[in-house]
Amino acid sequence: MIDTAGTQLFHTTMPFTEKLGVEVLEHGREVVRSRLAWQEDLCTLGGVMHGGALMALADSTAAVCAFLNLPEGKQGTTTVESKTNFLRAVRSGYALATARPLHAGRTFIVVETEIRDDADKLVAKITQTQAVL
Repeated sequence: MIDTAGTQLFHTTMPFTEKLGVEVLEHGREVVRSRLAWQEDLCTLGGVMHGGALMALADSTAAVCAFLNLPEGKQGTTTVESKTNFLRAVRSGYALATARPLHAGRTFIVVETEIRDDADKLVAKITQTQAVL
């Protein structure tokens, strides 16, 4: 089921996610889940979803997770570090991103994001550090 409030939050704060077609399934302090449908125009040769599209999904999902875990009085975050391990290709269906906070401090928030395919196989694992603004 699509989380319409979460999808609107993504699209309003990051218009690029609307252009990509990102849909939010759940958003809260403990977990943010979103998905991106396989589309031919998001692929490399051979019909494999481009790593940049997967990273955009992961970065956007982690950014909202960090935003929802901001310390009181703070207004935003920015990605200062991102580490990705790509483990398998997405050739159809959806890429599903799930982001969870590992650390929510006063100056940095660390978020871990997993991307899985329709068969629930791990596609990528991403760890990001977001600076608190």
